Amino acid sequence: MAVQLNHTIIPARDKTTSAAFLTEILGLSAPVPFGHFLTVRLDNDVTLDFMDTADEIRSQHLAFLVSEAEFDAIFGRIRERQIPYWADPRAQHPGEINHHDGGRGVYFPDPAGHFLEIITRPYGSGGG
Repeated sequence: MAVQLNHTIIPARDKTTSAAFLTEILGLSAPVPFGHFLTVRLDNDVTLDFMDTADEIRSQHLAFLVSEAEFDAIFGRIRERQIPYWADPRAQHPGEINHHDGGRGVYFPDPAGHFLEIITRPYGSGGG
């Protein structure tokens, strides 16, 4: 069996708000309850399991590989909601996207303070 990521736990102040935000922005199916988690299934069958916590949330970075058409749709939703976005992970280039490896990428926050990214080309895949 090949090693594959199956799921990861994402802490949130409000798992319902955070999971709904992600599914709405990315255009995914609605979150599904599983025990005390609210799970978001990605197209490669990995689940992001949102969990409520009162503890300090340490920001996680989640990057999603999307098609050019999906990027346009997702980026449109980011702009419609007036969500701040950056071309870089240090948030030094606000209101910009990047063009690494000949694709497009953008970083934006979720309601719990995690830093999300959408990219159209995997890093290191070549191109500009």
